[in-house]
Amino acid sequence: MKVLIVGSGGREHAIASSVAKSDKVDKIYCAPGNAGIGMIAECVPIGAMEFDKLVAFAKEKEIDLTIVGMDDPLVGGLIDELEAAGLRAFGPRKNAAILEGSKAFSKDLMKKYNIPTAAYENFTDADEAIAYLEQADFPIVLKADGLALGKGVLICQNLEEAKEGVKSIMLDKQFGSAGNTLVIEEFMTGREVSVLSYVDGKTIKTMTSAQDHKRAGDGDTGLNTGGMGTFSPSPFYTKEVDEFCQKYIYQPTVDAMAAEGREFKGIIFFGLMLTEKGPKVLEYNARFGDPEAQVVLPRMKNDIIEVLEACIDGTLDEVDLQFEDNAAVCVVLASDGYPVKYEKGFVIEGLDKFEGQDSYFCFHAGTKKTEEGIVTNGGRVLGITAKGADLKQARANAYAATKWVTFENKYMRNDIGKAIDEA
Repeated sequence: MKVLIVGSGGREHAIASSVAKSDKVDKIYCAPGNAGIGMIAECVPIGAMEFDKLVAFAKEKEIDLTIVGMDDPLVGGLIDELEAAGLRAFGPRKNAAILEGSKAFSKDLMKKYNIPTAAYENFTDADEAIAYLEQADFPIVLKADGLALGKGVLICQNLEEAKEGVKSIMLDKQFGSAGNTLVIEEFMTGREVSVLSYVDGKTIKTMTSAQDHKRAGDGDTGLNTGGMGTFSPSPFYTKEVDEFCQKYIYQPTVDAMAAEGREFKGIIFFGLMLTEKGPKVLEYNARFGDPEAQVVLPRMKNDIIEVLEACIDGTLDEVDLQFEDNAAVCVVLASDGYPVKYEKGFVIEGLDKFEGQDSYFCFHAGTKKTEEGIVTNGGRVLGITAKGADLKQARANAYAATKWVTFENKYMRNDIGKAIDEA
């Protein structure tokens, strides 16, 4: 079969790598892709939001399955467009992708169906938001309602910071129209855990757990980023936590979406906070996490195509989802200055060292193929992932592998998975 993957980051490279292992697949295309994806797929110069061109390409090439990796095209309704053209596609339709597309929607859904989450209020007026904050307890969390590349969340320690946050999100439109509605949420403390899941509209099958590191600097300092590294599984995600979440969070979310007439087929990413009062939902995403996919997918035993098709066909209950009994750690190699300002175009050396490896992976995020070789082309450049018998070994292997690759401007955090030592 012929598969088209939509996206250009490390997540899409991880998806493409899994798809390439399937005996069912003869040809992989990726739009627009990157230099690493280009090693296993044919990259086509079509942007993820160019719906008409994507549909026309999929029809012309008689694509059997399109996998949409990114949030923007899902929230924008690409799945609907593909299906309307008679094409088979994996991901939630527009009316279900709102689970990620609007934080106000997802918070209201959780409140209505008693799914554990932080207390909150939604605001469309900046003055009303500030009046609410003047009576609030601190620290407090401000969230832009819409998509903001994982950066539309501010943790404010006092009223002055919160007022400035309201100004930047709602008035200065730092995140564009994503800030038209503001969610103000109580600040929760505890361990963060990410759990990805496959959903077919009624059945949900959760993958192995993971934990991301969002801040740019060591010790969780600096600005929020798209993710500087991750590890899987989380030692804090115990059997008891899983049983609670299956009963009170995972299945209730799928059932709530169905009850609202928004049948969800695709990936639900649960961002969880393990509080003193039990697990609570921090956020939902409607697609594979990035870089979470880079530690979860390499550990999955199943043929990914069989799982994705079961989600589309509503037969996920027949799938025995299995993961390797090991661990994986991903360290993101970024361009110094990310997420604010950074230079591109530096030649990357050492990529060949990953060829033929089965426990070490180099997932490309911001790269481009040029006459000089493969060069840096983004803030997050590569995701260096390694497996190990346990988390400590996987972490040591991943950091050893980061030394195989060099490029000018290379930057990384040195404490990814340090929480493992505290478990």
